[in-house]
Amino acid sequence: MTMPGNEAAFLADYDPQAYDRPSVAVDLVLMSVVDGAPAALLAQRAEHPHAGQWVLPGGFVPMNEDLDAAARRILSDKAHLDGAYIEQLYTFGAVDRDPRMRVISVAYFALLPADRFAAALEADPALTLARIAFAPSGEDRLQARGRQGVLPLAFDHAEILSVAMTRLRGKIDYSDIAFALLPERFTLRALQDVHEAILGVSLNKPAFRRRMLDRGWLQPTGERETGASFRPAELFRHRPSPVTS
Repeated sequence: MTMPGNEAAFLADYDPQAYDRPSVAVDLVLMSVVDGAPAALLAQRAEHPHAGQWVLPGGFVPMNEDLDAAARRILSDKAHLDGAYIEQLYTFGAVDRDPRMRVISVAYFALLPADRFAAALEADPALTLARIAFAPSGEDRLQARGRQGVLPLAFDHAEILSVAMTRLRGKIDYSDIAFALLPERFTLRALQDVHEAILGVSLNKPAFRRRMLDRGWLQPTGERETGASFRPAELFRHRPSPVTS
């Protein structure tokens, strides 16, 4: 089929102002487990709108920047982290999600051991690693708690955190995603603690350990933990599942 006209001529005459052009932002959900509870890295806003409230590290995407490149830039500039694996989580596009103008946010998601956040928290006093949990009222949205109590979340970032937690809870039982929250060497107790923190339930210890060992994800290191006042537990490392074609 022959299309009429010339594409170069069409593009030369095309008016990009003919359609609305909403702004696009990237927000990062950087999660860990701290003291037996899920936690996310948050930043306190210094400017309006929502000055003094808390948000996920994020920023606007320039017209000449790819989404993935913007996520990596924000990871470095706003979260003071490098080398973390991040993946797209979901796109949030409610018309009124930002009071300034129409802003569509592409959320990215990453899991990290808690010690990876130490440098970020030291570099920027506006950052905190807040514990997150579903509100006592039973609502689907999450609360974030810092040392001063419940932290008010700006924009729709409570919804973004809820989607991230739902995704994590859905994947943790059938995938090896939980190992991203652990150091290179870990005990079976630490692995179970991570699962219990994410799922919000207590798990049967023998059944959980048998299931983990049967899946072939664990590789013994031949070492035991140090500093324990009781019999030191064996240390394992993650053995990734083989890639199949």
